[in-house]
This record gives sequence, C-alpha cells and structure tokens, in this order.
Amino acid sequence: MSFTVQGWCPGALRPMASGDGLVVRLRPPGGRLNTRAAAAVAEAALRFGSGVIDLSGRANVQLRGVTRESHAPLIAALRGAGLIDADIAAETRRNILVTPFADAATDALAAALAGVLATAPALPGKFGFAVDTGAAPVLRETPADIRLERAAAGGLILRAEGLAEGAPVTAAEAPAAAIALAQWFVAAGGVTDGRGRMAALIARGARPEGALAPRLAPASACAPPGPGLCPTGALVAFPFGQMRAELLAELAGLGALRLTPWRMLLIEGLSYLPDLPGLITDPAAPLLRVYACTGAPGCPQALAETRPLARTLAPQLPPEAVLHVSGCAKGCAHPAPATLTLTATPAGFDLIARGRAADTPCRRALGAADIPSLPEFS
Repeated sequence: MSFTVQGWCPGALRPMASGDGLVVRLRPPGGRLNTRAAAAVAEAALRFGSGVIDLSGRANVQLRGVTRESHAPLIAALRGAGLIDADIAAETRRNILVTPFADAATDALAAALAGVLATAPALPGKFGFAVDTGAAPVLRETPADIRLERAAAGGLILRAEGLAEGAPVTAAEAPAAAIALAQWFVAAGGVTDGRGRMAALIARGARPEGALAPRLAPASACAPPGPGLCPTGALVAFPFGQMRAELLAELAGLGALRLTPWRMLLIEGLSYLPDLPGLITDPAAPLLRVYACTGAPGCPQALAETRPLARTLAPQLPPEAVLHVSGCAKGCAHPAPATLTLTATPAGFDLIARGRAADTPCRRALGAADIPSLPEFS
C-alpha cells in the first residue's frame, strides 16, 4: 500500500489540490466565527466552491471544490471578514488550537501567543500549539506539539507533547516561553528535511532545561464531550465533520460559533438544540463513532469510496465500538487505533482489528457489499 505524505496542511493562501478541486483551509482567529464571519464563509463556499464545508481535526474550516479561477475572488471575499492572513508565512505559523470552552483569560492568552508567532523559528508545517487553559483541559487527545494548560496545583504550565509534566509560567510569560520552547525544539534537532514533531523528539530522549524544564503535572483532563447543551451554549455535530454551506448559514443566524476538533460546532449562548437536517444532536448516535475520510473520487489517493460504506455499517456497530473507514493506508480521518478499521486497497478493503489503517489486517481483499454480513458487524 502506497500513499504520499505531503508534510504540510492546506491553508487559505496555499490551498491543496484534491480530486474535487482545491481544498481551502481557514484558521479563524481564536477558533471563533462571529455571525458575520460565519455567514461570509457560507456565502463564499457557495459562490466560489462546491458548497461543501469540512471541519478539520484541528478545529479549522475547509471549503471544497474551489477552482484555480475562483480562488482569488474567494480570498478577496473572506479577507474583509478578518479570516485571511497577510501572507503564507503568517498563515502557516498561526497553527493554534484553542479550547472551545475558553474564558476571557484563555482568549487573551491565545491572542497574545498569535501576536508573537512572527518571532518563532521556521517550524514544520504540521507543528502546532494548543491553548487548553479553560476550566478543565479537553484537548489532551488532540494532537499538538506545545501546550499551554492549567497545572494540577494551580496556575499555568507550558508542556512539550510527550512529557507528563510542564514548566510553570504566568499568563504574561507564556507567549514568550512558548516561542522559547519552539526554539529549543529546532536547536535540539527536532526538524529533519522540514518535518518533525515534538513527541518524536521527546521519544528520542531530548528534554528542555532551565526555565523550560518540566516539573509540574497538568490538571486532570476531561473526555471530549458529545453533542448537547453545555454551560456556554449548544454543541452540534456533523456526519464525518461535513456540512453544506446552507446549513452553516442557518447556524450563523443562531449565534456566534466556536470550532472544535471533534466534528462539532459550539453555538454560543443557545439554550436549545436546533432541529435541522444534517445535524447530529443525539450523543448516542452511532455515526459519532464512525470516522471516514473523503474517499474516492474526492481524494486522489483514495482507492475506494468510503462514506457510503461507513453510513451502512454505522447502525451495525457493537456498543462503544469505533469504526474507521479509510481510502488508503495513510488513515487521515483517524490516526489513532480504532476498534475496527477498513482500509481500501487495489484488491478491496482490508479489515484491521484494534489498529490503524496501515496495520496488519486480519482479513484481506473484502468486497464492500460483503462487509456488512461479516461477524464483526453482526
């Protein structure tokens, strides 16, 4: 099984070609879309793309089906909504994931970090920061390289991914300390051929020292929530993290939106769950435990369609089981192990039990029509 690892993620100014056109990824500042910005995104998706919108695993918004000709007017339309960076370098650096349950102090901290990123060294395209300083950490399971979190004993810590502890920092010190940790990462040999992640460097035995040395444990993390009402509004989910622009326009009329890495949006201040086609509001819905990439023909690397099969299998999943249907062994939709993984190959689907898309299968070359009758799904 072969696939191409790009080593970078699409942006707005540097989109990525896919089987259905250009993928344009927006990184809304602070992970928030006010009503005007959300409406602008919906309109742009319809005017300049296919109207299909994805929520990424890093709480970004992706517009699909953009063409080479429509890209420039799309950027012009979204620049006025404050969603476009000055240049590609600034866009690439601003890879910050913010807890959707951020309080004012967390929002201020994230904005301060964004403000000093211009002083950061050149970092790999997928290198990212997480600001998880809300009332309780919720981003522990979401990939990041440098984390700002609350300490178990109170206060804030700066933690390198892969370490169990972090260095104490104040809110005023945190942005500069995060840049210093990024500089340490580069100086310690974390980048090879433009690629590298903090956890891999830590796994090789490297440890930050001095003021950056880990010595405080983070606060206990909470599991990512499901859809439903919460103290700050209503969380709504989307099958495979995808929606139509028309649905985003309707949601924009209900309140400001906060992005999450869990294929959900938080509608601020909403005290009820909207009943709209294309939303998942039941936390027990089987589709919430199913991951599937774009698949063929939307992704040029995919060897088969994925989402029709995933929808068919969802109601048959055993309780608590997680299913991942991947168009290739790269496993973009769910990098972590799943209870059951189906990976498309030139000969059919391979079935992996409790593993990742590239792991050794227990069954090979399965036809899509035969999979629902397998004992694993009955």
